Amino acid sequence: MSGTAEVYPDATLTPGKLELLASWMPKQAWFQGSESADLERIGSFRFVDPYGEVGIETLLVRAGGVVYQVPLTYRGEPLEGGEDYLVGELEHSELGHRWVYDGTGDPVYVDELLRVIREADGEADLSTGAPKTVTARGSGVVLVSNSTGQMKLNRIVDPAPEPSSTRVAIGSLDATWTQDGEEKHAALAYLY
Repeated sequence: MSGTAEVYPDATLTPGKLELLASWMPKQAWFQGSESADLERIGSFRFVDPYGEVGIETLLVRAGGVVYQVPLTYRGEPLEGGEDYLVGELEHSELGHRWVYDGTGDPVYVDELLRVIREADGEADLSTGAPKTVTARGSGVVLVSNSTGQMKLNRIVDPAPEPSSTRVAIGSLDATWTQDGEEKHAALAYLY
């Protein structure tokens, strides 16, 4: 069930997404750039909340030559217990006040990411019919137990393969996008 993500191409966001990220990303332990690094949006993709309440978008953002994966959720009300994951707040000209969270702390994002990986699903279509800038697809998983396992989200997007380790991934979310005129591929998340 990839579904169709409702987007508002003519909406005004204040502040904009990159403005929010420019103040939030440098405070994160995984960020390797400087506080003054310019952010460039490489592309994005969306998942659909099955209950239609939460917007789910993953941005690929470049800062100082490094590409980062930044999953975001957009909510009409604060996420209970989500204070540590709050990226910021914005005004959406169509939807009103929005709370923007790091998706890794939002159960709606985490559940949908796990579902996409397990079911070999992909990113949602856009309600505008606009072309996709990033395609993302889960590998599919055959579970041998009822355990959900562990997930690793790659914040720094590296087209190189995952280094060998003693853990073997049972599933992944893989993405393709165009960057500087060249097609890139990388695993964005692994399920162990």
